[in-house]
Amino acid sequence: MKLWKSTLGIFLIVALAVFLAACSSSGTTEQDNPDENTDTDANEESKEEEEVTIVYARGVDTTGSNELIIEAFEKEHPNINVEFREMPADTGQYHDQLVTAFSSQSSEIDVFNGDVIWPAEFAQANYALELDRFIERDGIDMDAYFPGTVASANFDGKQWALPQFTDAGVFYYRTDIVKEPPKTWDELIEQASKLKGEAGTEFGYIFQSAQYEGLICNAIEFIASYGGQVVDEDNNVVVDSPETVKAIKKMQEIVNSDFVPDNILNFQETETENAWIEGKSVFGRNWPYMQASSADEERSKVVDNVAMTTLPSGDAGSASTLGGWMTMINRYTEHPEAAWEFAKFLSGPEAQKIAAVEGGRAPTLRDLYNDPDVKESSPLFANPDFVEVLENAVSRPVSPIYPEISDIMQIELSKALTGDQSAEDAAKNMQTKIEAAMNE
Repeated sequence: MKLWKSTLGIFLIVALAVFLAACSSSGTTEQDNPDENTDTDANEESKEEEEVTIVYARGVDTTGSNELIIEAFEKEHPNINVEFREMPADTGQYHDQLVTAFSSQSSEIDVFNGDVIWPAEFAQANYALELDRFIERDGIDMDAYFPGTVASANFDGKQWALPQFTDAGVFYYRTDIVKEPPKTWDELIEQASKLKGEAGTEFGYIFQSAQYEGLICNAIEFIASYGGQVVDEDNNVVVDSPETVKAIKKMQEIVNSDFVPDNILNFQETETENAWIEGKSVFGRNWPYMQASSADEERSKVVDNVAMTTLPSGDAGSASTLGGWMTMINRYTEHPEAAWEFAKFLSGPEAQKIAAVEGGRAPTLRDLYNDPDVKESSPLFANPDFVEVLENAVSRPVSPIYPEISDIMQIELSKALTGDQSAEDAAKNMQTKIEAAMNE
């Protein structure tokens, strides 16, 4: 009996030892078993380095620069393949296709180009991925970009896009007629009235004042130059102000002058460009592309007689309305890290330089305007006045309902320019109607 008890005790001791050894083995810490931890890290690294394919959507590129940018990126990131998806050249159709895809939470597109007026809308609708954590983690210097390009994508205190290439309103003048371009709107009125008719011209000044988006771009320039805003940084409507009223009155003064075309209220970009290259005006406002058409010997009658500079100033200085495109990431992407790497590259110096030199796209990074290759690629990029234009560029109202705001402003400003209401009433009506639209 004693022998049986002794044997049983030994058996229990051995069993307990085996059990404890097994527990110890299964509960080994990273420090206890460094080899096993190394294997885990290697597996995680292997997953991170797996090849992925992301889809990049943008409008038609006729320059070939987009292909070169993708090649350069894939060379630096061999584990990320970029599939390019060409979208409609028409901005409205492109926008609507993106909305259709993102509203169904499709992950089909990872990275896309967005018009500067889209970020707030896409942020509010949960279509865009906020980028602040990536920007902070990778130390992206947002101050390296022109301020207006950054502000146009900042909504509700967050950054929703990176600036990719830019555009802004510029002021053109005839160098064979004008010795010193006007510095203020009042000087413009004085010179345009005095010089109209010189060198075969018919008009003193032409700009876009028809009832469409171009009217808003021009109005924003007048309003900002007098120190006014439509919507402030806190998303408050502030358009009904003495500054806005003064700006509208200046627009009325120009539209009602005898140095603009009789049909100035029908002028869009095309009418402006056609009249300009026909040599019909002393001064004109348009986008930078008109510099190239002015120098086109087959079309232009003003070759070698055109220069551009900043728009005239109001009480608060010169302002140009911002145009251009941004880099955005689909909130529903299945590859956020790879999408960020490509978005960061698209808006970085290497890709922007390719876009400038090969595609004629104006960079959003200040330093690239000091790059010899960029300066050599276009007289525009070598022009200090153009850089100043971009420094002064202001965004249109950053709001998720921007299209509604634009419609309201177009109607009320057109009424003021046709004389159907006063500048004061236009500002007051815009304030009331935009507030109502934002509160719906």
